[in-house]
Amino acid sequence: MDLNHYFAELRQLVNVDCGTHTLAGVAEVAGIMAGLWREQGWQVDKVDLGPQAGPGLLVTNKPGASQYDVLLVGHLDTVFPEGTVAQRPFSQDDTRAYGPGVSDMKSGLLNILWAIRGLAPEHQQRLSIAVAMNPDEETGSVHSHQWIGELAKRSRVVLVCEAARADGSLVKARKGMAGYHLHFSGVAAHAGNEPEKGRSAITALAQAVLAINALGNPELGTTLNIGVVSGGSAANVVPDSATAELDVRFWDNNEYQRVNSQLSALCQQGFLDEVTTTLKPVNHKPAMAASADTQGLMALVEQAGQQEGVPVTWQAVGGGSDANHTAALGIPTLDGFGPVGAGFHSPAEYLEIASIEPRIRLLRRVIASL
Repeated sequence: MDLNHYFAELRQLVNVDCGTHTLAGVAEVAGIMAGLWREQGWQVDKVDLGPQAGPGLLVTNKPGASQYDVLLVGHLDTVFPEGTVAQRPFSQDDTRAYGPGVSDMKSGLLNILWAIRGLAPEHQQRLSIAVAMNPDEETGSVHSHQWIGELAKRSRVVLVCEAARADGSLVKARKGMAGYHLHFSGVAAHAGNEPEKGRSAITALAQAVLAINALGNPELGTTLNIGVVSGGSAANVVPDSATAELDVRFWDNNEYQRVNSQLSALCQQGFLDEVTTTLKPVNHKPAMAASADTQGLMALVEQAGQQEGVPVTWQAVGGGSDANHTAALGIPTLDGFGPVGAGFHSPAEYLEIASIEPRIRLLRRVIASL
Protein backbone atom coordinates (compact mmCIF):
# COMPACT_ATOMS: atom_id res chain seq x y z
CA MET A 1 0.00 0.00 0.00
CA ASP A 2 1.01 3.63 -0.45
CA LEU A 3 1.82 4.80 3.07
CA ASN A 4 2.43 8.35 1.88
CA HIS A 5 -1.16 8.43 0.61
CA TYR A 6 -2.38 6.98 3.90
CA PHE A 7 -0.47 9.54 5.95
CA ALA A 8 -1.73 12.41 3.80
CA GLU A 9 -5.30 11.36 4.63
CA LEU A 10 -4.47 10.72 8.29
CA ARG A 11 -2.81 14.14 8.66
CA GLN A 12 -5.90 15.81 7.23
CA LEU A 13 -8.15 14.05 9.78
CA VAL A 14 -5.90 14.52 12.82
CA ASN A 15 -5.31 18.22 12.17
CA VAL A 16 -8.92 19.14 12.92
CA ASP A 17 -10.02 20.03 16.45
CA CYS A 18 -12.98 17.69 16.79
CA GLY A 19 -13.71 17.11 20.45
CA THR A 20 -17.27 15.85 20.84
CA HIS A 21 -18.61 19.31 21.68
CA THR A 22 -16.68 21.05 18.89
CA LEU A 23 -19.55 20.44 16.51
CA ALA A 24 -18.03 22.33 13.59
CA GLY A 25 -14.85 20.27 13.82
CA VAL A 26 -16.76 16.98 13.99
CA ALA A 27 -18.75 18.08 10.95
CA GLU A 28 -15.51 18.91 9.13
CA VAL A 29 -14.13 15.41 9.77
CA ALA A 30 -17.46 13.96 8.63
CA GLY A 31 -17.16 15.97 5.42
CA ILE A 32 -13.64 14.68 4.77
CA MET A 33 -14.70 11.07 5.28
CA ALA A 34 -17.83 11.54 3.16
CA GLY A 35 -15.69 12.79 0.28
CA LEU A 36 -13.27 9.88 0.51
CA TRP A 37 -16.11 7.34 0.47
CA ARG A 38 -17.87 9.01 -2.42
CA GLU A 39 -14.64 8.69 -4.40
CA GLN A 40 -15.08 4.92 -3.92
CA GLY A 41 -18.53 5.14 -5.47
CA TRP A 42 -20.33 4.22 -2.23
CA GLN A 43 -23.58 5.75 -1.04
CA VAL A 44 -22.99 8.30 1.74
CA ASP A 45 -25.82 9.66 3.88
CA LYS A 46 -25.42 12.33 6.54
CA VAL A 47 -27.47 11.50 9.65
CA ASP A 48 -28.95 14.27 11.79
CA LEU A 49 -28.59 13.24 15.43
CA GLY A 50 -29.94 16.44 16.92
CA PRO A 51 -28.59 19.91 17.75
CA GLN A 52 -26.33 18.72 20.58
CA ALA A 53 -24.20 16.41 18.41
CA GLY A 54 -22.39 16.61 15.12
CA PRO A 55 -23.61 14.61 12.14
CA GLY A 56 -23.32 10.87 11.78
CA LEU A 57 -22.39 9.18 8.51
CA LEU A 58 -23.87 6.01 7.03
CA VAL A 59 -21.91 4.54 4.11
CA THR A 60 -23.20 1.55 2.12
CA ASN A 61 -22.31 -0.37 -1.01
CA LYS A 62 -25.96 -1.42 -1.49
CA PRO A 63 -28.31 1.51 -0.86
CA GLY A 64 -31.70 0.45 0.37
CA ALA A 65 -30.52 -2.91 1.72
CA SER A 66 -32.70 -4.23 4.55
CA GLN A 67 -29.94 -6.44 5.96
CA TYR A 68 -26.16 -6.16 6.19
CA ASP A 69 -23.57 -8.92 6.29
CA VAL A 70 -21.33 -6.66 8.36
CA LEU A 71 -21.61 -3.32 10.13
CA LEU A 72 -18.26 -1.55 10.51
CA VAL A 73 -18.23 1.11 13.23
CA GLY A 74 -15.97 4.08 13.96
CA HIS A 75 -16.28 7.49 15.60
CA LEU A 76 -15.49 10.95 14.29
CA ASP A 77 -14.87 12.74 17.61
CA THR A 78 -11.98 12.99 20.08
CA VAL A 79 -11.74 14.01 23.74
CA PHE A 80 -9.51 17.04 23.10
CA PRO A 81 -10.54 20.72 23.41
CA GLU A 82 -10.20 23.35 20.75
CA GLY A 83 -6.61 24.53 20.37
CA THR A 84 -5.06 21.07 20.82
CA VAL A 85 -4.11 20.76 17.15
CA ALA A 86 -2.24 24.07 17.28
CA GLN A 87 -0.24 22.78 20.27
CA ARG A 88 0.60 19.35 18.87
CA PRO A 89 -0.46 18.72 15.26
CA PHE A 90 0.09 15.47 13.40
CA SER A 91 3.70 14.33 13.36
CA GLN A 92 5.61 11.12 12.77
CA ASP A 93 9.03 9.58 13.19
CA ASP A 94 10.48 6.34 11.88
CA THR A 95 8.21 4.10 13.96
CA ARG A 96 5.23 6.06 15.25
CA ALA A 97 2.71 8.75 14.33
CA TYR A 98 1.37 11.25 16.87
CA GLY A 99 -1.40 13.79 17.28
CA PRO A 100 -4.84 14.15 18.86
CA GLY A 101 -6.96 11.15 17.92
CA VAL A 102 -4.26 9.56 15.76
CA SER A 103 -5.11 6.11 17.12
CA ASP A 104 -8.44 6.90 18.83
CA MET A 105 -9.62 6.72 16.23
CA LYS A 106 -8.70 8.49 13.01
CA SER A 107 -6.50 5.59 11.91
CA GLY A 108 -9.39 3.23 12.62
CA LEU A 109 -11.63 5.20 10.27
CA LEU A 110 -8.97 4.89 7.58
CA ASN A 111 -8.50 1.16 8.26
CA ILE A 112 -12.11 0.63 7.23
CA LEU A 113 -11.70 2.73 4.09
CA TRP A 114 -8.43 1.08 3.04
CA ALA A 115 -9.73 -2.43 3.75
CA ILE A 116 -12.65 -1.76 1.42
CA ARG A 117 -10.45 -0.09 -1.21
CA GLY A 118 -8.58 -3.37 -1.62
CA LEU A 119 -11.55 -5.72 -1.22
CA ALA A 120 -11.96 -7.88 -4.32
CA PRO A 121 -14.89 -6.87 -6.58
CA GLU A 122 -16.58 -10.25 -6.14
CA HIS A 123 -16.77 -9.69 -2.36
CA GLN A 124 -18.05 -6.14 -2.80
CA GLN A 125 -20.77 -7.52 -5.06
CA ARG A 126 -21.57 -10.50 -2.83
CA LEU A 127 -21.67 -8.74 0.53
CA SER A 128 -23.97 -6.06 1.84
CA ILE A 129 -21.72 -3.76 3.89
CA ALA A 130 -22.57 -0.77 6.08
CA VAL A 131 -20.17 1.67 7.73
CA ALA A 132 -21.46 3.83 10.59
CA MET A 133 -19.43 6.79 11.87
CA ASN A 134 -20.84 8.56 14.90
CA PRO A 135 -19.99 11.98 16.37
CA ASP A 136 -20.25 11.44 20.13
CA GLU A 137 -18.64 8.14 21.14
CA GLU A 138 -16.26 9.86 23.53
CA THR A 139 -19.16 11.11 25.65
CA GLY A 140 -21.01 7.79 25.69
CA SER A 141 -22.76 7.85 22.28
CA VAL A 142 -25.75 9.38 24.05
CA HIS A 143 -27.20 10.78 20.82
CA SER A 144 -26.07 8.01 18.45
CA HIS A 145 -26.30 4.65 20.21
CA GLN A 146 -29.94 4.11 19.25
CA TRP A 147 -29.12 4.77 15.58
CA ILE A 148 -26.16 2.38 15.66
CA GLY A 149 -28.24 -0.16 17.54
CA GLU A 150 -30.91 -0.17 14.86
CA LEU A 151 -28.24 -0.75 12.20
CA ALA A 152 -26.72 -3.55 14.28
CA LYS A 153 -30.08 -5.33 14.54
CA ARG A 154 -30.07 -5.55 10.73
CA SER A 155 -26.49 -6.92 10.63
CA ARG A 156 -25.04 -10.42 10.90
CA VAL A 157 -21.95 -9.18 12.74
CA VAL A 158 -20.45 -5.92 13.98
CA LEU A 159 -16.76 -5.04 13.76
CA VAL A 160 -15.69 -1.95 15.69
CA CYS A 161 -12.42 -0.47 14.49
CA GLU A 162 -11.03 1.16 17.61
CA ALA A 163 -7.26 0.71 17.94
CA ALA A 164 -5.73 -2.66 18.72
CA ARG A 165 -4.08 -2.75 22.15
CA ALA A 166 -0.41 -1.88 22.62
CA ASP A 167 0.53 -5.60 22.50
CA GLY A 168 -1.49 -6.06 19.29
CA SER A 169 -4.48 -7.75 20.94
CA LEU A 170 -8.00 -7.34 19.64
CA VAL A 171 -10.87 -6.79 22.07
CA LYS A 172 -13.34 -9.55 22.93
CA ALA A 173 -14.94 -7.94 26.00
CA ARG A 174 -15.25 -4.48 27.53
CA LYS A 175 -16.43 -3.23 30.87
CA GLY A 176 -19.77 -1.51 30.98
CA MET A 177 -19.83 2.04 32.21
CA ALA A 178 -22.28 4.50 33.71
CA GLY A 179 -21.91 8.17 34.52
CA TYR A 180 -23.78 10.22 37.11
CA HIS A 181 -23.84 13.82 38.33
CA LEU A 182 -24.58 14.42 42.01
CA HIS A 183 -25.75 17.74 43.45
CA PHE A 184 -25.76 18.51 47.17
CA SER A 185 -27.99 21.34 48.39
CA GLY A 186 -27.48 22.59 51.96
CA VAL A 187 -27.84 25.83 53.92
CA ALA A 188 -25.35 28.70 53.82
CA ALA A 189 -24.21 30.46 57.01
CA HIS A 190 -21.30 32.54 58.32
CA ALA A 191 -18.65 30.03 59.37
CA GLY A 192 -17.43 32.25 62.21
CA ASN A 193 -20.54 33.93 63.64
CA GLU A 194 -23.27 31.29 63.23
CA PRO A 195 -21.91 28.03 61.86
CA GLU A 196 -24.63 26.12 63.66
CA LYS A 197 -27.19 27.61 61.26
CA GLY A 198 -25.43 26.15 58.25
CA ARG A 199 -25.68 22.74 56.65
CA SER A 200 -22.53 21.98 54.67
CA ALA A 201 -23.03 20.58 51.20
CA ILE A 202 -19.29 19.83 51.05
CA THR A 203 -19.43 17.76 54.24
CA ALA A 204 -22.30 15.80 52.71
CA LEU A 205 -20.21 15.33 49.56
CA ALA A 206 -17.30 14.02 51.64
CA GLN A 207 -19.57 11.53 53.38
CA ALA A 208 -20.97 10.52 50.00
CA VAL A 209 -17.51 9.79 48.55
CA LEU A 210 -16.80 7.26 51.29
CA ALA A 211 -20.23 5.62 51.07
CA ILE A 212 -20.17 5.46 47.27
CA ASN A 213 -16.65 4.01 47.15
CA ALA A 214 -17.89 1.21 49.42
CA LEU A 215 -20.35 0.07 46.73
CA GLY A 216 -17.49 -1.31 44.64
CA ASN A 217 -16.69 -5.01 44.37
CA PRO A 218 -13.00 -5.60 43.51
CA GLU A 219 -13.51 -9.35 43.12
CA LEU A 220 -16.04 -8.76 40.33
CA GLY A 221 -14.16 -5.78 38.90
CA THR A 222 -16.88 -3.27 39.82
CA THR A 223 -15.39 0.15 40.48
CA LEU A 224 -16.84 3.55 41.38
CA ASN A 225 -14.77 6.70 41.00
CA ILE A 226 -15.78 10.24 41.91
CA GLY A 227 -13.37 12.08 39.67
CA VAL A 228 -14.61 15.69 39.65
CA VAL A 229 -15.87 17.74 42.62
CA SER A 230 -16.70 21.40 43.17
CA GLY A 231 -18.50 23.54 45.71
CA GLY A 232 -18.47 26.43 48.10
CA SER A 233 -17.87 30.15 47.62
CA ALA A 234 -15.46 31.23 50.38
CA ALA A 235 -13.57 29.68 53.28
CA ASN A 236 -15.67 31.58 55.86
CA VAL A 237 -19.03 30.46 54.44
CA VAL A 238 -20.70 27.17 55.22
CA PRO A 239 -21.26 25.92 51.64
CA ASP A 240 -24.82 25.44 50.51
CA SER A 241 -23.95 23.81 47.18
CA ALA A 242 -21.57 21.15 45.90
CA THR A 243 -21.40 18.83 42.91
CA ALA A 244 -19.60 15.63 41.99
CA GLU A 245 -19.19 13.49 38.87
CA LEU A 246 -19.19 9.71 39.27
CA ASP A 247 -17.87 7.00 36.91
CA VAL A 248 -18.98 3.37 37.38
CA ARG A 249 -17.37 0.38 35.59
CA PHE A 250 -18.54 -3.25 35.62
CA TRP A 251 -17.98 -6.59 33.83
CA ASP A 252 -21.44 -7.93 34.71
CA ASN A 253 -24.61 -6.05 33.79
CA ASN A 254 -26.26 -7.40 36.95
CA GLU A 255 -23.63 -5.46 38.88
CA TYR A 256 -24.80 -2.27 37.20
CA GLN A 257 -28.36 -2.98 38.34
CA ARG A 258 -27.14 -3.55 41.91
CA VAL A 259 -25.00 -0.41 42.00
CA ASN A 260 -27.68 1.75 40.40
CA SER A 261 -30.28 0.56 42.91
CA GLN A 262 -28.05 1.01 45.98
CA LEU A 263 -26.71 4.35 44.75
CA SER A 264 -30.25 5.66 44.23
CA ALA A 265 -31.25 4.52 47.72
CA LEU A 266 -28.20 6.18 49.31
CA CYS A 267 -28.86 9.49 47.58
CA GLN A 268 -32.54 9.43 48.45
CA GLN A 269 -31.65 8.82 52.09
CA GLY A 270 -29.02 11.58 52.00
CA PHE A 271 -25.59 11.83 53.56
CA LEU A 272 -26.13 14.65 56.09
CA ASP A 273 -29.21 15.94 57.86
CA GLU A 274 -30.95 18.76 55.99
CA VAL A 275 -28.72 18.43 52.92
CA THR A 276 -30.57 17.18 49.85
CA THR A 277 -28.77 14.96 47.36
CA THR A 278 -29.93 14.82 43.73
CA LEU A 279 -28.66 12.00 41.50
CA LYS A 280 -28.73 12.49 37.72
CA PRO A 281 -27.74 9.63 35.35
CA VAL A 282 -25.90 11.08 32.33
CA ASN A 283 -24.77 8.03 30.32
CA HIS A 284 -24.74 4.25 30.31
CA LYS A 285 -23.01 1.57 28.25
CA PRO A 286 -23.77 -2.08 29.02
CA ALA A 287 -20.90 -4.53 29.43
CA MET A 288 -19.66 -6.24 26.27
CA ALA A 289 -19.38 -10.00 26.80
CA ALA A 290 -18.42 -12.74 24.34
CA SER A 291 -21.51 -14.83 23.52
CA ALA A 292 -21.43 -18.27 21.87
CA ASP A 293 -22.00 -16.62 18.47
CA THR A 294 -19.19 -14.18 19.20
CA GLN A 295 -16.89 -17.12 19.93
CA GLY A 296 -17.57 -18.33 16.41
CA LEU A 297 -16.69 -14.90 15.01
CA MET A 298 -13.47 -14.95 17.05
CA ALA A 299 -12.53 -18.25 15.42
CA LEU A 300 -13.11 -16.73 11.98
CA VAL A 301 -10.84 -13.78 12.89
CA GLU A 302 -8.15 -16.13 14.19
CA GLN A 303 -8.25 -18.08 10.93
CA ALA A 304 -7.98 -14.83 8.96
CA GLY A 305 -4.97 -13.89 11.07
CA GLN A 306 -3.28 -17.18 10.22
CA GLN A 307 -3.94 -16.64 6.52
CA GLU A 308 -2.48 -13.12 6.64
CA GLY A 309 0.40 -13.92 8.99
CA VAL A 310 -0.96 -11.56 11.65
CA PRO A 311 -0.93 -13.05 15.19
CA VAL A 312 -4.36 -12.71 16.80
CA THR A 313 -4.65 -12.47 20.57
CA TRP A 314 -7.52 -11.19 22.68
CA GLN A 315 -7.99 -8.90 25.65
CA ALA A 316 -10.86 -7.88 27.88
CA VAL A 317 -10.46 -4.17 28.61
CA GLY A 318 -11.88 -1.65 31.04
CA GLY A 319 -12.75 1.13 28.60
CA GLY A 320 -16.08 1.23 26.80
CA SER A 321 -16.86 1.69 23.10
CA ASP A 322 -19.81 1.37 20.73
CA ALA A 323 -19.16 -2.39 20.82
CA ASN A 324 -20.77 -2.42 24.27
CA HIS A 325 -24.11 -1.30 22.86
CA THR A 326 -24.19 -3.67 19.90
CA ALA A 327 -23.03 -6.70 21.90
CA ALA A 328 -25.77 -6.07 24.47
CA LEU A 329 -28.30 -6.41 21.64
CA GLY A 330 -27.09 -9.97 21.06
CA ILE A 331 -25.25 -9.17 17.81
CA PRO A 332 -21.86 -10.93 17.50
CA THR A 333 -19.44 -8.04 18.05
CA LEU A 334 -15.67 -7.70 18.20
CA ASP A 335 -13.46 -4.65 18.56
CA GLY A 336 -9.89 -3.48 18.07
CA PHE A 337 -9.66 -3.71 14.27
CA GLY A 338 -7.65 -0.51 13.95
CA PRO A 339 -3.84 -0.37 13.91
CA VAL A 340 -1.89 -0.80 17.14
CA GLY A 341 -1.85 2.26 19.36
CA ALA A 342 -1.78 3.43 22.96
CA GLY A 343 -1.77 6.52 25.15
CA PHE A 344 -5.40 7.23 24.29
CA HIS A 345 -6.91 10.47 25.68
CA SER A 346 -3.47 11.89 26.49
CA PRO A 347 -0.64 13.85 24.84
CA ALA A 348 1.29 10.55 24.72
CA GLU A 349 -1.14 9.00 22.21
CA TYR A 350 0.64 7.21 19.38
CA LEU A 351 0.11 4.90 16.40
CA GLU A 352 2.54 2.10 15.49
CA ILE A 353 3.36 2.63 11.81
CA ALA A 354 4.45 -0.97 11.24
CA SER A 355 0.97 -2.18 12.24
CA ILE A 356 -1.00 -0.17 9.68
CA GLU A 357 -0.66 -2.38 6.61
CA PRO A 358 -1.02 -5.77 8.41
CA ARG A 359 -4.14 -4.63 10.26
CA ILE A 360 -5.74 -3.41 7.06
CA ARG A 361 -5.05 -6.82 5.51
CA LEU A 362 -6.50 -8.57 8.56
CA LEU A 363 -9.72 -6.55 8.47
CA ARG A 364 -10.05 -7.07 4.71
CA ARG A 365 -9.59 -10.85 5.11
CA VAL A 366 -12.19 -10.98 7.90
CA ILE A 367 -14.73 -9.12 5.75
CA ALA A 368 -14.01 -11.38 2.76
CA SER A 369 -14.49 -14.47 4.98
CA LEU A 370 -18.02 -13.56 6.00
